Amino acid sequence: MLQSKLKASYDWVILGIYLSLLCIGWMTYYAISYPQNADQDLLSLSTPITKQSLYILIALGVLLFTLLIGWKLWQTFAYVVYGVGIFLLVLVLIIGAEIKGAKAWFSFGSFSFQPAEIAKLGTALAMASFLSNFKTDLKIRQYQLIGVGIVLLPVFLILLQPDAGSAITFFTFFILMFLVGLNEVYYLIGLLLFITFILGFLVPFDAFVFGIICAAIIACWYFSKRFQFHLIVLLLAIATVVASAIFLNHLYAFGVGGFVLLLYLGQLWRSRQERMSIMLVGGILLLIGFSLFSNSLFQSLEPHQQERIKVWLKPEECDPRGSLYNILQSKVAIGSGGFWGKGFLQGNMTKLKFVPEQSTDFIFSTIGEEHGFVGSLTVIVLYFVLIFKILRSAESHPNKFISYYSIAFAGLLFIHVLINIGMTIGLVPIIGIPLPFISKGGSSLIGMSLMLGIYLRMHSRT
Repeated sequence: MLQSKLKASYDWVILGIYLSLLCIGWMTYYAISYPQNADQDLLSLSTPITKQSLYILIALGVLLFTLLIGWKLWQTFAYVVYGVGIFLLVLVLIIGAEIKGAKAWFSFGSFSFQPAEIAKLGTALAMASFLSNFKTDLKIRQYQLIGVGIVLLPVFLILLQPDAGSAITFFTFFILMFLVGLNEVYYLIGLLLFITFILGFLVPFDAFVFGIICAAIIACWYFSKRFQFHLIVLLLAIATVVASAIFLNHLYAFGVGGFVLLLYLGQLWRSRQERMSIMLVGGILLLIGFSLFSNSLFQSLEPHQQERIKVWLKPEECDPRGSLYNILQSKVAIGSGGFWGKGFLQGNMTKLKFVPEQSTDFIFSTIGEEHGFVGSLTVIVLYFVLIFKILRSAESHPNKFISYYSIAFAGLLFIHVLINIGMTIGLVPIIGIPLPFISKGGSSLIGMSLMLGIYLRMHSRT
């Protein structure tokens, strides 16, 4: 009876993808730990692959258990689960075990558990419950602050551990808030500040300020209406370029650029666009001030944190045998796989442990080496189909709570996949985020399986 119920009720495509990713993860970890497995008892929990197999069985049991629970229970106790997650994040700071510099784990002998995974589930449920409430209106400041607070509270506690990688994943909940109706101006400001941080780090400060002035001039030109005024300012701009090229004098360029900007701002003020003038001046001061703050913030970071940012943005300044070693070895491993890969258990860089943290953060490099472009693309396509189907079902579901939870879950999957694979090929900083259902470990695997089981139960037809 139970078998016929499951067959008639659940999305077997998503279940098939989930099982496929589990198999890929098991095979990849077996290849990584193969030299150890050959000399150890495969029935002992001290053997790496046996321990990972146990985690997979527990994850499957958790998923099956959630399929048998009515989804309304999760809606009823959404804030309770969130509260439990917050309590565990506080507790781990007090009695947690410190692993690799972060006090982020509860340790039980040879097993460990990361409460951040429970906090992800609790935050997803709490956000879905909060946003689906008929009283919630994100156009009202009070509800905006509540929504932001729900997200930032666990982020703050996780940063105290410190675990920047897990903390970053929570920001995907702001995508859900945007879809529900949070003002897009906040996101535009956030994007500008992020770009300012990157540019403030990559280019000299004077060049950055001159770029801001040029951008402001273009904005003023767009809002100004007088053709003659444009002609005069264009001649002044040409004079600025010529003078800078001849004299190579930054102060001269700044002076002329600033003078041109003042002309435009005066024109806007005279044409009764005072608000636009104030916004432009405020924007210029904000970006320049944030650039100075970004540089100060970077200098206040720990040396290893500074190196991670440099590896991402200025790899030419990093030591190939030091901070740049991981990403270089990962790229070489992936590239050496070619189109078809070297074959299962045939990856030399995997066997010889050239890539550090290959079973967790850099597990995708083993897939690239042993299964090549075809295997890597297959994994990416599986994730794409999984996330696409979750979003597609969320879009068409009439229940807001289910729809919002599904979007939150898809967002978490997406940011994990994007950052983890991006790390292995140097597109994003190395911040330590597992690849869902594939990376070694139990906390992420069981937590993600629990969230997937809740999603499947919500979208079942019973």
